[in-house]
Amino acid sequence: MDVFTKNKHRIVVLVFLIGLGLLYYFNGAIIYWIIWALCFLITEFCGAYFIQLNFHLQATNKLNTAKPSIMLSFDDGPHAKNTPLVLDVLETHQVKAVFFLIGKNIQEQEEIVKQIVAKGHLIGNHSFSHHHLIDTWSSKKVLNDLTQCQQLIHQYQAQSLLFRPPFGVTNPRISKVVKQLQLHTIGWNIRSYDTSTQNISKIKQRILNKLRPNSIILLHDRLDIMPELLNELIPEIKKRGFEFSIELPKSTND
Repeated sequence: MDVFTKNKHRIVVLVFLIGLGLLYYFNGAIIYWIIWALCFLITEFCGAYFIQLNFHLQATNKLNTAKPSIMLSFDDGPHAKNTPLVLDVLETHQVKAVFFLIGKNIQEQEEIVKQIVAKGHLIGNHSFSHHHLIDTWSSKKVLNDLTQCQQLIHQYQAQSLLFRPPFGVTNPRISKVVKQLQLHTIGWNIRSYDTSTQNISKIKQRILNKLRPNSIILLHDRLDIMPELLNELIPEIKKRGFEFSIELPKSTND
């Protein structure tokens, strides 16, 4: 992995500071300071909110398999009602998936977590709290949160080091903790936006339009529409010649 790929954020900050120095040295007009600052802020925003950019940390955003494969991934579970239904659909279609679980939900739905693992699926860390302000927390607070979830994950799947940040948001503090815990961050390259609409046909078509070999699809097993969506989506994906896989490449955080 090249130096730029591993240090995008640091390089952007360095370039920004050099730019500020040049503006000061050449007595740049205020409009140039504003434009330069806006460029930096937009870059930082995109780097934090688009995990595929690998800006703050290295994430696996697609598979690396010889055969044209697809991975289904589910966030925010386990859900008392809908996760078991999702598991039944996956079993019917003989598909394995990855479930990124919220720690506080694990504590409430231990039997469902056992079912997920018993059926051959992978589980991963999606934080303990899934707090909407987690990206503003200190490194220490993020560490405590992810560690608490990781300890629960290891009770059911001891070898799992998979992690997906809440909302897909990353920053230097989250990156620091991920490296400290030696987690393997899993992103996606197909976002279904299944939380934005209940129109199953619309979600299915959005996914199929973006479908490419080795895609990782982001879904949410907590949704009422998910069992029906999967029953329609999985056969369509198979018709297009894709297999389903949970074989992930080696962590890129080394």
